[in-house]
Amino acid sequence: MKTFNTAGPSIPGDHYMLDPLARIDLTEIEALIDAKRYFVLHAPRQTGKTTALLALMHHLNAQGRYRALYCNIEAAQAARGNVHEGMAAIVNALASAASVYWRDEAAAQVARARLHEAGATDWVRATLEAWSRHSPRPIVLFLDEVDALVGDTLISLLRQIRAGYAQRPEAFPQTVVLSGVRDVRDYRIHSGGEIITGGSAFNIKAVSLRLSNFSRAECEALWQQHEAETGQRFDAAIYPELWADTEGQPWLVNALGHELT
Repeated sequence: MKTFNTAGPSIPGDHYMLDPLARIDLTEIEALIDAKRYFVLHAPRQTGKTTALLALMHHLNAQGRYRALYCNIEAAQAARGNVHEGMAAIVNALASAASVYWRDEAAAQVARARLHEAGATDWVRATLEAWSRHSPRPIVLFLDEVDALVGDTLISLLRQIRAGYAQRPEAFPQTVVLSGVRDVRDYRIHSGGEIITGGSAFNIKAVSLRLSNFSRAECEALWQQHEAETGQRFDAAIYPELWADTEGQPWLVNALGHELT
């Protein structure tokens, strides 16, 4: 039986959920990818970013024009400003993502081989170049939780992506999407006593897109999925109060649905 999801990305078949691709401007995003643009998708926590990115990855791969990959790099946060440890965590996350979503152990090994080379500040760029050179289709990369990174680790990642930008798509991903709570322009990166803004470290960004809350109609449609599944009714008279309590914040909408049922 499906449930209202209050933890992690929503999974079709397990959770009541709205179509993630209907919550984003799919036409705009596909146009940005076709134009080889790099961009940002940001929103507050528990809004549905990861669910949307995973759905977008599967959508693009099903189309067959691109080779899309989702990768969560939050593990690199623990490295703080230690670039060597931070880049190792990111490369390992890329390798794991290639293994899980692409079922491509060769690509995973290519990534992990970087860790035996000198120069941690080039490991991510070199991995993405090698992947792109041998990929049957242009790569579209979704990097999630980017703003969890700290200091020089974040600076190094942004600059490695910027360094490969001119080589796209033959020797670097056609599109890289950075996702997190904040827009990259709002990053304030402390390094060596100075503050570097994320926008200056990633000035190849074309646009910033924000994932919005549910509309009132979308809230009611989600709650009504439970009614259709189980026969347990939501009295329509309670919808105005539920909307006032949540204003469409996705986690709150699901949490109240869970508590009520």
